[in-house]
Amino acid sequence: MSIEPVTLRGHWARLEPLRPGHAADLFAAGQTPEVWAYLWRGPFTSLEDTREWIEGALRGAADGSQFPFAIIQLQTGRAVGSTRYMDIVPQDRRLEIGWTWLAQACWRTPINTECKYLLLGHAFEAAGCLRVQLKTDLRNMRSQQAIERLGAVREGVLRKHMVLALKGNFQRHSVMYSILDTEWPEVKRRLEARLQIYRGAQG
Repeated sequence: MSIEPVTLRGHWARLEPLRPGHAADLFAAGQTPEVWAYLWRGPFTSLEDTREWIEGALRGAADGSQFPFAIIQLQTGRAVGSTRYMDIVPQDRRLEIGWTWLAQACWRTPINTECKYLLLGHAFEAAGCLRVQLKTDLRNMRSQQAIERLGAVREGVLRKHMVLALKGNFQRHSVMYSILDTEWPEVKRRLEARLQIYRGAQG
């Protein structure tokens, strides 16, 4: 399994390697508290804070265990969020899709669905993954429902899995899901059907 820098383009969004030049757009996109409700930090406080967050993501990618993307809305050409491959384990041919957030204005649009389609397709069809996992806060029912609509299998709850230091040391339970290479064809069919509905509604 090999994860190399890549840009993935869809109909509504483009995923491109995260870089410092995305800071201004991401600062604007990440101002709504609801976006960060279940993540380890809160909204960006300044442009410099956004740059520091990007630099931290890039430092985390230096050892190859993760790869962060900016989510570009093709209609505007602006970065409206971020996601990443993380916990990349080449010898086991597995990785996780996580640290995903989107500007609230992009909720209930095709962008998140298309991003998952692009990331899963690249992971299974280009990188040679056997397993892709996703996890979310047990309190985040909206995220759980979205993951389950993909066709991912709920594997269980990791109890007191994370201590969120910047959220008052909250002890978070995480729900773990996975998709296997053998399940990808059916998941792909589901996602393509949903994206086709969006295209039809768009006219």
